Amino acid sequence: MKKLLTLILLFTMLSSANAQRVLSLDSCRALALRNNKQLNISKISKDVAENTRKAVKTKYLPKVDAVGTYQFTSKEISILSDENKATLTGMGTALGSGISTNATGVITDLVKSGAITMQQAQVFGNILTEAGTSLSSTINQAGQKIVDAFDTDTRNMFMADIVIRQPIYMGGAITAANKIAAISENLAENSIASKTQQTIYDIDQTYWLVVSLKHKQQLADKFQQLVQKLDDDVHKMIKEGIATRADGLSVDVKVNEAEMAKTKVDDGLVLARMLLCQLCGLPMTEEIKLADEDNTDLAVISFDNNVDTKAAIDNRPELKMLRNAVEISEQNTRLVRAAYLPQVAAFGGYMVSNPNVYNGFQRKFEGIFHIGVAVRVPVWSWFEGRYKMNATRAATQMAQLELDEASEKIELQVNQSAFKMKEANKKLVMAKKNAEHAEENLRCANLGFREGVMQSTEVIAAQTAWLEAQTQKIDAEIDVKLSQVNMQKALGTLEY
Repeated sequence: MKKLLTLILLFTMLSSANAQRVLSLDSCRALALRNNKQLNISKISKDVAENTRKAVKTKYLPKVDAVGTYQFTSKEISILSDENKATLTGMGTALGSGISTNATGVITDLVKSGAITMQQAQVFGNILTEAGTSLSSTINQAGQKIVDAFDTDTRNMFMADIVIRQPIYMGGAITAANKIAAISENLAENSIASKTQQTIYDIDQTYWLVVSLKHKQQLADKFQQLVQKLDDDVHKMIKEGIATRADGLSVDVKVNEAEMAKTKVDDGLVLARMLLCQLCGLPMTEEIKLADEDNTDLAVISFDNNVDTKAAIDNRPELKMLRNAVEISEQNTRLVRAAYLPQVAAFGGYMVSNPNVYNGFQRKFEGIFHIGVAVRVPVWSWFEGRYKMNATRAATQMAQLELDEASEKIELQVNQSAFKMKEANKKLVMAKKNAEHAEENLRCANLGFREGVMQSTEVIAAQTAWLEAQTQKIDAEIDVKLSQVNMQKALGTLEY
């Protein structure tokens, strides 16, 4: 409901651009939270952490890869050696030469024995020569066909493979990586909470600083009017001979002091408004007015003695971030250890090639299905894993010590904030009483001065005491407000 009212207020203020902007504390917080760049960076960091967590979670799922290659080589793959090719292609020639030599010896023996005549031997020789030549050619052609059949033609090779990879056991690396990603996302959320509280804290501090300076400006105006009136009265009395010139000079000095004090307050107020505009994301020259500028009572005296330190330790985003750091460090140890444990993954796919290596290097695409399991077992790394794990364990101990130290400091901060809040309330009670007494003292001094029973110096003293008492009252009221903000921040409950 509060946020809705704030948005309505912001819309109303934006619709009247020419009018002076009136901002409440809630509207200043809303503007600061919307325009704070560091807070927006933290929100983007959370989106990064969320997407990283989603990406790491996919490591549990199988991955599918498609790979295609083309390769040209200057030589092709040869199943037969050059000697084998020469033997096969010349096999007929060698056989024909052997047959011709043997046949010639047989015919010569037949001629010598008188079994055949020379003419018959010549006819038989011609027949055998023609038959040997024909047989040699036929066998050589058959050998060449064998050589050609073993031709692979692999100078131009095309291959494609679709592979599915599924991790089975990675030594706990995937689990540790997913836990780190989840913790990192939680760390980003805690960072947003921390930046949000810091933004609200800064805007509250600046808001009440502007309110304090505005009240002090009003107080300076009243004080200047008082001393100016006294100065006019004293100068009239000097003309009538009732007061001395020394009285007039002392009052003139007080008037100058009042003007200088007002100038300092005016300058401080301008600078404080500029800082508030910058925190709210507004132009620093824009005219703004705060809703609490005209309130006479800025703070109500209230104090709760029940301070829950344990709740502060549970709520503070800074401690949550340190706990996240400890958890991430512990998971880093598991991640390092996983790199030195056995890893098992299954794979399978479908592969095609051209030439077809599964059918005599045929020039066409042909494929096969394949499936397998890969196991990686680290054997020896010169104790690298042990050293790395010792380093990560030491980092975890450091993070834990930082967490313990921060917890102790926050406990101290809560107790100090409670003490300061109690003291601020006490000072406010006393400041209000002193302001009432100073108001009465100033009234009596002015009355006595008009009746002629008191000197101007006594009136000046009463005015100075009144100014100091009113200033202390404003400071005490602002201290109460700031002590409440400090307590909320210490408890981790400072929220919008």
